[in-house]
Amino acid sequence: MVPALQFPAALFCGSVPPAYLYAMMSNKLPVIAIYDIGKTNKKLFLFDRDYEVVYEKNVSLAETTDEDGFPSENLELLIRWVKDSFREVIRSDAYDITAVNFTAYGASFVHIDKEGNPLTPLYNYLKPYPEALKKKFYNKYGGEIMVSMHTASPVLGSLNSGMQLYRLKHEQKSIFDQIAYSLHLPQYISYLLTRQTCSDITSIGCHTNLWNFPQNTYHEWVYREGVINKLAPIFPSDRVKTITAGGKTMLSGVGLHDSSAALIPYLTSFKEPFVLISTGTWSISLNPFNSHPLTVEELQKDCLSYITFQGQPVKASRLFAGYEHEQQVKRLAAHFSKSKEEYTTISFNRNIIESLRSRVHALTGAGEAGITEFSARDLHTFNSYEQAYHQLMLDIMNKQIESTRLVLKGTDTRRIFVDGGFGKNPLYMYLLAEAFPDIEVYAASIAQATAFGAALAIHPHWNPNPVPPDIIKLKYYTHSRG
Repeated sequence: MVPALQFPAALFCGSVPPAYLYAMMSNKLPVIAIYDIGKTNKKLFLFDRDYEVVYEKNVSLAETTDEDGFPSENLELLIRWVKDSFREVIRSDAYDITAVNFTAYGASFVHIDKEGNPLTPLYNYLKPYPEALKKKFYNKYGGEIMVSMHTASPVLGSLNSGMQLYRLKHEQKSIFDQIAYSLHLPQYISYLLTRQTCSDITSIGCHTNLWNFPQNTYHEWVYREGVINKLAPIFPSDRVKTITAGGKTMLSGVGLHDSSAALIPYLTSFKEPFVLISTGTWSISLNPFNSHPLTVEELQKDCLSYITFQGQPVKASRLFAGYEHEQQVKRLAAHFSKSKEEYTTISFNRNIIESLRSRVHALTGAGEAGITEFSARDLHTFNSYEQAYHQLMLDIMNKQIESTRLVLKGTDTRRIFVDGGFGKNPLYMYLLAEAFPDIEVYAASIAQATAFGAALAIHPHWNPNPVPPDIIKLKYYTHSRG
């Protein structure tokens, strides 16, 4: 296992409460409440001590726009939903909320004043970053390559969340000066219920430009720009605080970045080296057993490092494959007059694969989307939807192989697990198994993996029972099948 990063004690906040603090309410089922805040769906789960979901509430909130008209999370609606939904479950006659934790998408800050009021919209991490300001930053702090090597992240504009703070300071100085704390979204959701301000290393360590990986502390620029004064002390991701909410005492975690939370069930269940390909809009290959420093070439190919809830570096590579699949499936449906869900009826056909490989030549570069070659292919050259869809998956897999090899290099990986949408796609799974014949390839399924991970992160503090075995369902794929 890769050694855990050692964080300076001065960066941490709070004391650790006793291991177990349970309210004695014999007629209620003891549960942990988990908020799982996604870009589209916001969810609240209650897990019992066997990690069964006994309650679920979800909502999709309408977006708003920021002062520049760019789409953004409607923070007012989100705050109201979190508070109202927690008030509802805390008053329940059926459940005893003994603990609560949080997980949410990353690269998003809520900036609050000394009274705890948000000072700005929750800016979208997809918002374009001013080119002149970006150049000013990198020129001042050693150049793109040097900063990227230190912060273990490619140059990603607003997706480097620390750059949002840099932008605020240089474009809205009066707002910046009013900030008491800038909290990443998981920690802000925690703050709404706990009223305690803390930072979390899984959020800080996720392509933020804030953390210097070799030195295990904040990057120099964070101090020189005064940003350090806007960041709350770090609280360990696997520890809890004692809080009072709704008139009762309970334990609370500080919240986790969603990609790190989704990895926790796998780290808990498997000790031999593995890679997890987490698929959704992005296909992210995560290798918790790769301790090699990022190279310039890897950074240029969208490779980066995350930090686990236990402070271990995770080499990761990203591919916008889910988005590409979604866009091209729409294109196929329109061309062949099929429904957008037609692809779910397609089975792996080795004869079609071999035929395509013998006659379809690779194109130079990707199409207009810049993700795979398929967007530049002429759909009239395909005889059927089935044939064209097989080619789409071949093109996606060519990019996926490149991406996953980046994190496999130099490691003794025994298994690849695929969760999310592509784990349910037989073409993707058979092609992946074919690409890595010396590694066991599995489709992995776990109900509500991100929320489950957030509960597992603080398991020893709230749950006296052992973690249930076989929490992850696996389906083995081999390239000889199909």
